[in-house]
Amino acid sequence: MTKPASFKYFKTSPEVIRLAVMLYIRFPLSLRNVEDLLHERGIDVSHETVRYWWNRFGPMFAAEIRRKRVQQLRAFSKWKWHVDEVFVKVNGKRHYLWRAVDHEGEVLEAVVTKRRNKAAALKFLRKLMKRHGCAKEVVTDRFASYKAALREIGAFEKQQTGRWLNNRAENSHLPFRRRERAMQRFRRMRSLQKFASVHSSVYNHFNQERSLASRDTFKLTRAAALSEWRQLCSG
Repeated sequence: MTKPASFKYFKTSPEVIRLAVMLYIRFPLSLRNVEDLLHERGIDVSHETVRYWWNRFGPMFAAEIRRKRVQQLRAFSKWKWHVDEVFVKVNGKRHYLWRAVDHEGEVLEAVVTKRRNKAAALKFLRKLMKRHGCAKEVVTDRFASYKAALREIGAFEKQQTGRWLNNRAENSHLPFRRRERAMQRFRRMRSLQKFASVHSSVYNHFNQERSLASRDTFKLTRAAALSEWRQLCSG
């Protein structure tokens, strides 16, 4: 758990740091875009300062969000998982971002690997099940490595495949793709893994499924999410 002392030696207020980190991770903005937005609000910081804040505090905020949400969703998210992988270029080389979401679009896990084979699928599924248990149904595409990995961990009978069944996972890649374009891709595998994990947690926190709720309900949940964000690492 992150302690309040994280902000101890910073001259800038925690409120400004939280705002800068939220703008950079949540929206498809570059570091200089965030610098300009803060300048319009009378906050004079460099884009390199925003970079440092995100690297220092982004994982802390994400860890606190995950700690709270995993406790709430441990039983609820076990009904159905949608699992998929997407190609990502890291310093010009192809890597694979594996992602699992539940039946309501909550991102459960994101793992980066160099290869797309049974060993990579097994690594991802084991990490997913270690944190969230085992789901009743696992929806995948027809990639053979999923079948082999699920058979090895004894969950082969839970796999489901079919056309359009995995649209939930396919759609979960879109917010990350928008961020990837704004960041002009990644230079290191470690940076990709770090950003994917943090982005997933922040996306979960602010994702309100606005198309499924009334305007009044959406406004209440959005205000609650923003209020919780402002309290991160405050005590």
